Amino acid sequence: MRVLTAAELRPLSSSKSKEPEWLNTIVKGDCVAALEALPANSVDVVFADPPYNLQLGGDLARPDQSKVDACDNDWDQFDTFRAYDDFTRAWLLAVRRVLKPSGTIWVIGSYHNIFRVGTILQDMKFWILNDIVWRKTNPMPNFRGRRFTNAHETMIWASRDQNAKGYTFNYDAMKMANEDVQMRSDWVFPICNGGERLKGADGKKVHPTQKPEALLHRVLMASTKPGDVVLDPFFGTGTTGAVAKRLRRSFIGIEREQDYIDAATKRIEDIVPAPKAELVVTTGKRAEPRVPFGAMIETGLLNAGDVLQDSKKRWQVRVRLDGSVEHKGNAASIHRMGAEVQGLDACNGWTFWHIDKGEGFKPIDALRQQYRANL
Repeated sequence: MRVLTAAELRPLSSSKSKEPEWLNTIVKGDCVAALEALPANSVDVVFADPPYNLQLGGDLARPDQSKVDACDNDWDQFDTFRAYDDFTRAWLLAVRRVLKPSGTIWVIGSYHNIFRVGTILQDMKFWILNDIVWRKTNPMPNFRGRRFTNAHETMIWASRDQNAKGYTFNYDAMKMANEDVQMRSDWVFPICNGGERLKGADGKKVHPTQKPEALLHRVLMASTKPGDVVLDPFFGTGTTGAVAKRLRRSFIGIEREQDYIDAATKRIEDIVPAPKAELVVTTGKRAEPRVPFGAMIETGLLNAGDVLQDSKKRWQVRVRLDGSVEHKGNAASIHRMGAEVQGLDACNGWTFWHIDKGEGFKPIDALRQQYRANL
């Protein structure tokens, strides 16, 4: 896997090749500079795990006085809230440029930063779709006993604009994963531990805030399709890239720290992508492309003059060239005419009207499915 700098990325980003060379790479350096080197409207989904600006007031100690291994790295330190807000605006503005109009962004944070990030997202005209609560089954205890245990983090999921159309939400797949019940906005996962937690030769954690792959699996299964491009501007040890590769999504990660890049590179190179056949997700009617009845006539699946009947052959209508159907001198859509003959307010004409095209008497919805299969 290639590791690039922003300077090396820039000429690759201007390439017109069918498969951009910057895909599935890690860019070393400042996230804003790297984002500015990427082409506009090139990313389907962003997952961002930015610095939380934890505002720790000294070392944390357990009751036995041993030190708690908390996140006290330089990259998480900001002098003032204003400095953090300026940083947030800069990277979100750069992200907005590379995100496709139909793209979405996920940002994860804690109470230290997520409300500030959410305000800036809204100020920049991103449109919040959901806030997801990640409830941890094994949170770090509150050793001082002066507050509630911090047992969750919050993810904001937003589209690029209020009126964005065509963003991916695999509703039926999420419902299937949740035992055929709508997926809720509170997710329960353990924090990253055990064999998944990357450790160095000294036995210490490589990264203090490594996210569990289960969390990223759900994020990407919910909001991406195979082949989509996923951007992580704070790549760390590469959880986003590892899950993206497994699910056959493309990725690009941006990271400053060489130790994290080395760990991410080895981790991702060891990932085996899932078989393509296993990537097909459950979809329902709402996920299928809309097909106008007129397309049946335009493509020759039906002809002007064809006769349609209901399943019991009580009523019949004749197809007209403009996509309407005629009954006793009146013309209307297949839906409106189906409702009128039955004396109802509404009707699904695709399932109500039938025809025999040589394969038995079937609803015209069978022709619509044939049309979709040819798309």
